Amino acid sequence: MNDQSKRADLARHARFPRSRRHIRKALAYAALAATVHGPTAHAQQSPEAVGSVVRAFLERETRGLPGQVSITLSPLDARNQLPPCAALVPFLPGGTRAWGRISVGVRCDSPVTWTAYLQAHIAVLAEHLITKRPLRAAQIVGPDDLDLRHGDLTALPDNTLTDAAQAIGHHTRHAIAAGVPLRGEMLRIPPAVQQGQPVQVISTGTGFRVASEGRALNNAAPGESVRVRMANGQVVTGTARAGGSVEVAF
Repeated sequence: MNDQSKRADLARHARFPRSRRHIRKALAYAALAATVHGPTAHAQQSPEAVGSVVRAFLERETRGLPGQVSITLSPLDARNQLPPCAALVPFLPGGTRAWGRISVGVRCDSPVTWTAYLQAHIAVLAEHLITKRPLRAAQIVGPDDLDLRHGDLTALPDNTLTDAAQAIGHHTRHAIAAGVPLRGEMLRIPPAVQQGQPVQVISTGTGFRVASEGRALNNAAPGESVRVRMANGQVVTGTARAGGSVEVAF
């Protein structure tokens, strides 16, 4: 072996021990990091626990709704990095009601604080009213004008009527085509008193109740305000009641 080859061989042996020392140090640091961070990285919030809490919450929120309620939840991501929570608190964001497609919040208060949101779809399957035939404006709705259809109320316009009693005897505010879901704002309650109609005025107060006669100065449905001119010319304001009477409280 010539001198040049010997020098090259010595140089290689001089470098390898240094490289091995670096590798050993790197492995030691990796082992330490695994010891310190390993358990925390694997401890995460259970998606099943979150889903169970949210479903129970929505079942309480939808109790009392008409028909059959169906709740579909999108689960919390199984890859979430949220620490386990000892006290999950579900909530609806401000202005949200348990109806249709919504976001439901889940807050953790202990041992750490975090908030997550799940997507939910709440369907309310029930019968609702539709028009059986075209209705004219100002027409009084009768039983033969209505039909029932089964469907998801959350997919219909707000205030869709579900009971025939909510429509029968009411006046249509405008013409309505056949097969249209009936909404409360399409109808108006017929007036309990009409302008110019003689009415009985019931004046009530602490310990007294007096009946007198007057004449209505405006139309009013039950519960609405009506002005009445009394026999002596005095004008009083009261509340229209069914049957054409007006109640004035003192």
